[in-house]
Amino acid sequence: MRLRFGFTPCPNDAFAFHALVHGLVPAPFEVAPVLCDIEELNRRSAGAELQLTKLSFGAAASAGDGYRLLRSGAALGRGVGPLVVAREPATLEEAAAGRIAVPGRETTAFLLLRLAAPALGEVVELRYDRILAAVVAGEVDAGLIIHESRFTYREHGLVSVADLGEWWEGESELPVPLAGIFARSDLDAEVVDAAESAIRASVEYAFAHPEASRGYVRALAQELSDEVCAAHIALYVNEHSIDIGDEGLLAVERLMGRAAAAA
Repeated sequence: MRLRFGFTPCPNDAFAFHALVHGLVPAPFEVAPVLCDIEELNRRSAGAELQLTKLSFGAAASAGDGYRLLRSGAALGRGVGPLVVAREPATLEEAAAGRIAVPGRETTAFLLLRLAAPALGEVVELRYDRILAAVVAGEVDAGLIIHESRFTYREHGLVSVADLGEWWEGESELPVPLAGIFARSDLDAEVVDAAESAIRASVEYAFAHPEASRGYVRALAQELSDEVCAAHIALYVNEHSIDIGDEGLLAVERLMGRAAAAA
């Protein structure tokens, strides 16, 4: 059996899923990796073409009953939330009321922005790695940044206007649920259980052998420095990646509830 598994080429995913992709952990199936930006994965979930896929929790509701969340592989934690950046200091409300670039309307980052600052101005969708340049060039007034951009925005002369992770943690007293690994609902229960176990084993292997994935991480993140890759992995891969845990599930439920109420 061969399962198509969609995840991002970001360092955290390359680190976490390297062992599974390369057959270093037991699994009763082969994995065919499908590497896409998170917003592309969010959009592709509508067609349910991938048996396993990473999805933003902001997109999970629109996926409906097509996918079910696995307990392993999640990106969730404290201090991991998206940032709003601008060229000059401002309040979140001021930045959000202008022309703001976002990494996709289905991302958890955009959901958090809508919850924290409902009075949004003009929203411009850009791929996440193009947002900093757009802010610097004055094409937009502010940018909502995710992934490695949170480590590099200062190098572009930008300032942080708001940390939406801090906002969420203050509101909910829960970690920020960014994204999870989902299995297509039509898969047999035995396959889903095996996938969950294999993903957990892959993350555990990554922690036990942190250098094993270095070449894979570098191959997928060629434009990033070793320091940024290491910081990216340390921030986004944690105990919740092994098992989302009861607190993590509560955080997802709370976020989805807030999203439904704001719809």
